Amino acid sequence: MSDTHDESVSRLRDLIKDVKVAMLCTVEADGCLRSRPMMTQKTDFNGQLWFFTGLDSAKVHEVEREHHVNVSYASPDKDVYVSVSGMARLTRDRAKLEELWNPMHKAWFPKGLDDPNIALLCVDVDKAEYWDAPSGKLVQLAGFVKALATGEPYRGEGSEHGQVRL
Repeated sequence: MSDTHDESVSRLRDLIKDVKVAMLCTVEADGCLRSRPMMTQKTDFNGQLWFFTGLDSAKVHEVEREHHVNVSYASPDKDVYVSVSGMARLTRDRAKLEELWNPMHKAWFPKGLDDPNIALLCVDVDKAEYWDAPSGKLVQLAGFVKALATGEPYRGEGSEHGQVRL
């Protein structure tokens, strides 16, 4: 675990900053888990994740009933995987909507910031787990070959696995 809140936030920021699409997992009324792709809004991550959403979407109803969510990030080309959990809430705060607005959002919200269906989903992150293998495929392959040759379990040589609490 990281020593401080600031270190944890910084580590997560570095891991997810280049991943454009995340998978948001909510709980349906019958208790089933449901995941869907969401575009994380570009902000300087400070422990909160922001997503535009339509007020009429199923995820809004799920989050209003059960605030606990999970957001997963994957960058297979960089061997980075992050799973964060936290509490989700909806907001229609005009200042925040304006701060995060991008003209591309008009594809989903044709009336722009005045669209009556527009809202933001904010996830206040409290825990995260990550796997980061910056050493590359050759080091990983060597670790797999070593595990097969020695009969010892693969230990993820050259990779980092950690948990953080915010």
